[in-house]
Amino acid sequence: MRWILLFCLGLCLPALADMDYALKPRQIAEGTWLLEGSTDNFAKANGGNIVNVAFIVTDAGVVVIDTGPSRRYGEALRQAIASVTAKPVIQVLLTHHHPDHALGNQAFKDVPIGALADTTKLLHEQGDGMAENLYRMVGDWMRGTEVVLPSEVLEPGVRSFGNHDLRLLALTGHTGADLAILDQSTGVLFAGDLVFYQRALTTPNSPGLAAWLADITTLQGLPWTLVVPGHGPIATDAQPFEQMRDYLTWLDQLLRDGAASGSDMTEMIRSPIPERFAAISLSRYELIRSVSHLYPRYEREQMHPLLRN
Repeated sequence: MRWILLFCLGLCLPALADMDYALKPRQIAEGTWLLEGSTDNFAKANGGNIVNVAFIVTDAGVVVIDTGPSRRYGEALRQAIASVTAKPVIQVLLTHHHPDHALGNQAFKDVPIGALADTTKLLHEQGDGMAENLYRMVGDWMRGTEVVLPSEVLEPGVRSFGNHDLRLLALTGHTGADLAILDQSTGVLFAGDLVFYQRALTTPNSPGLAAWLADITTLQGLPWTLVVPGHGPIATDAQPFEQMRDYLTWLDQLLRDGAASGSDMTEMIRSPIPERFAAISLSRYELIRSVSHLYPRYEREQMHPLLRN
């Protein structure tokens, strides 16, 4: 029996050894480092590393913004931080509850993990299911990952960490509980998944596209110098906001017109995608998902006047 176990272990070790996120922090501003994920979908080839995670090295210690999709990622993130600075991690800030942003929490249980109150509620309600779904999609990259809830409730306002003053904004468009963070010391705006850039946005928990559009206006009006989207490349101009506003407006009108004309969901998912969005990663895939998430609401809204008559 022992030799069988050793043989099986020998088969597994090479596969596990290949599961290296190979995170390479890139400095994007003073004391500010980015770990940029792929704009592809979750896959075994990327281990779920499709997210932008960041950390700020302050005089008081390191502030981490999101923890990634798995325990393995969270552990790799801590190693990446240690390769840049010997200062301790003193705070984690979660932008929202989605698995690619919050399932690395296990690696940070020794420090305060802050989130909006409803982010914690949503992670409590959905976390186990999201982790199971991600395991099906990326396999053993998720091994040993468990949901760790935030330990601190964040409120809007300014939090100071050493020489960095972070303005925390509580918004709603992506999940109903979305934290955006403006580093007033550097002008870096960490927009979380309120901003996707060159990658189609996801809508599973969105309370509505009108709320999301309002959030984009709020974010664009801040005194930022550099935008870090939740997914996609960083930018020093307003292009991420303009692309988001254009896409959200198009999607809202598409769904509104479809409901008004009585189109069914099958017709809607085959809708032509404008040429200006064709190069955006996963545009067709996310349109199909957005129709399934949002279209029933548009159909119900279309029915209400008829029911009143």
